[in-house]
Amino acid sequence: MPTISMFYGVIIRMYFAPNEHPPPHFHVYYAEFKALVDIRTCEIMEGNLPKKQAKLVLAWAELHQDELMANWSLVMNGEEPFKIQPLQ
Repeated sequence: MPTISMFYGVIIRMYFAPNEHPPPHFHVYYAEFKALVDIRTCEIMEGNLPKKQAKLVLAWAELHQDELMANWSLVMNGEEPFKIQPLQ
């Protein structure tokens, strides 16, 4: 699963497999925490993160929603997603 962005100890990844399940989402890893974030709603749909990291990730997702959806289209076609600018 390629890493598409990293910031403040947070790792953002997407599977690139045509059979990845909807809705469009990405995977977040921070220390021992894991979460799935819905790209369309920018909400955590599964798992959990510490409050501070959750706020950072969701703000980043809103800023990069169009790029995340473009990446989702790529991964649904079995193509590797591109890197997205980290939160500064």
